[in-house]
Amino acid sequence: MEKQKLLVAKIGGNIIEDEVALQSFLENFSKIKEPKILIHGGGKSATQLAAKLGVKTEMIDGRRITSAENLDIVVMTYAGLLNKRIVSGLQKYNCNAMGLTGADANVIRAEKRPVQFIDYGYVGDVVEVNDTIIKGFLNQKITPVFCAVTHDSNGQLFNTNADTIASEIASAMSPHYEVSLFYCFELKGVLENIKDKDSVIEHINLEKYNELRDAQVIADGMLPKLQNCFEALQKKVSKVHIANADFIKDNTTKHTTLSL
Repeated sequence: MEKQKLLVAKIGGNIIEDEVALQSFLENFSKIKEPKILIHGGGKSATQLAAKLGVKTEMIDGRRITSAENLDIVVMTYAGLLNKRIVSGLQKYNCNAMGLTGADANVIRAEKRPVQFIDYGYVGDVVEVNDTIIKGFLNQKITPVFCAVTHDSNGQLFNTNADTIASEIASAMSPHYEVSLFYCFELKGVLENIKDKDSVIEHINLEKYNELRDAQVIADGMLPKLQNCFEALQKKVSKVHIANADFIKDNTTKHTTLSL
């Protein structure tokens, strides 16, 4: 029996911060007929609020170090302002959306990242995604909108990379649906030359990824994004794309497709 299609899309801070780009994305996302899930980051907004409050933000290899003070800012920004702004925007376009953290309905359980060479603070690594709960929302024609906050079932919230959450949700749903995972950000895809916005690498497999990483063409925040892409493919997600917001309405636009 052929599986029903499911789109899992993740949008980043530069889309969220641009009101025109965000509204365009939400309108086009709302028009998708098949079941869909949206995951959003918001690190840029969290960093801006932290600066206003005099709280230092530290990043290592594209990942945020989350102190107790930063965790409060992350939860307020992600689960509060940004999540509800996105949910209300989807309702505007007649997409019945529900905003969620991992703690809501115990849908994403995580554990604190162990200290090895770096102490990431209150950063959680996903342990379990409750696919049954998510499937229940989708069956009710509800579009879940997840922010980058998880929990450990013992009352502790965590900051968790939104790209990772998207990958984990897509992977968890792959036994039930034919899942396409779409990472949407301000660029057209992974670039050969960061100064040339049209230098999109249209296809990357594991071998090509290792070459690009060793040559430092791929670095910083793009490294964990691509790692998440390949993990999703290894867990039977059907398709993974990195593209800009236009891809949501026209998947023939130039973009990067990932494969093993």
